[in-house]
Amino acid sequence: MGTSIELFSGGGGLARAMHEVGFEHLMINEVDRRAAETLRLNGALDLHPPKTDVNDAAKWAPTTSSSASWPLIEADVREIDFRPYRERVDVVAGGVPCQPWSLGGAHKGYDDPRNLWPELFRCIRETRPRAVIAENVKGLLRPSFKPYYDYILNELRAPFEERGNCENWREHDLRLRSVLGKSDDLRERYDVKYLLVNAADYGVPQVRWRVFVVAFRADLGLGDWEFPTPTHSREALVQAQRDGSYWEEHGLPGREPALVREPTAERGQLALSSSQLDPDLRKQQRWLTLRDATRGLPEPIGVRRETPGWLHHYGWPGAREYAGHTPNDLDRPAKTVKAGVHGVPGGETVLRRDDGSIRYMTVREVARAMSFPDTWRLSGPRGEQMRQLGNAVPVQLGKVMASAVADALATRTA
Repeated sequence: MGTSIELFSGGGGLARAMHEVGFEHLMINEVDRRAAETLRLNGALDLHPPKTDVNDAAKWAPTTSSSASWPLIEADVREIDFRPYRERVDVVAGGVPCQPWSLGGAHKGYDDPRNLWPELFRCIRETRPRAVIAENVKGLLRPSFKPYYDYILNELRAPFEERGNCENWREHDLRLRSVLGKSDDLRERYDVKYLLVNAADYGVPQVRWRVFVVAFRADLGLGDWEFPTPTHSREALVQAQRDGSYWEEHGLPGREPALVREPTAERGQLALSSSQLDPDLRKQQRWLTLRDATRGLPEPIGVRRETPGWLHHYGWPGAREYAGHTPNDLDRPAKTVKAGVHGVPGGETVLRRDDGSIRYMTVREVARAMSFPDTWRLSGPRGEQMRQLGNAVPVQLGKVMASAVADALATRTA
């Protein structure tokens, strides 16, 4: 299928997706200790002994590769020399850390030291990949950040036009706009597309809005590439609940569709009637719900006690409901899974049972909402596991994007 380098791997959602699509990881990188341990628990192998001299590039380059393991470099991305991978990489991928742009963060944006887009561009310059896949929170599209996001896209279009030491980003952006209007070496230019997507529209049992950026090296002639069309829809779920097929599938008596009980924040309108459904939407599959995601999982047996036969599936005390903190409805997609370092005030990790009682979701249930396989192991205590899941790319969404890129690359010779 091709080779890849994965930056900012976190809990491994996008890395897992790329692997399942068929990409061979030449290297994955993560600096967080707990997340790196999660990657090891799931088959990643250290590419070098810890604390290796980062200036010795030869020690960072793999001599062999294996589809059964992922070579892991646990280090700050700013310390990695990517030059040994030059001309060997088909795709550079990564979910660039979201804290500078997240609606729940400090909103420092380009002034935040955790802004690691420049490191992604450095990796591109040093490896010259055929394609790039980057994911981030929708906060990047906020009006206050939009000028910088436009600059990010321009820098991706011309990553070899490096920013000067005495050049601020606005000055660099003006220079990039100037050079992009000229004819230059296409191997140093990239055709860039970006799209705000809802993971639920692609088969993830969760409402999760994220921005994907995909770039192809311009000499490949893939400038007309388009993002994959959504395969699932809210309207199809409403119809399945209205006609009873959804309830029958789950062995439940018919009831009112969950999505017409109140307006949704995403659409701002009540669910459509079947007569109003767009014919194209009727061809789509229905959104998957939290009930779909947790199908087959038993009720956790107790507080802090692992359910026999399951991994990370145990109860947690203290679930409450109050204004602004409402549980997940089993018959809707899950709310956006959040990292939860400072808590999750919207009730994103609480669910309401069929009898009306509430409880915290287990780590395994949250992992299911993120479309991780049940064999996926997470390092650390519960809070750390939830943080890794909240920061991850849903595996199913990653697979959809990676497959579309792989299919496009297959039409071009290396």
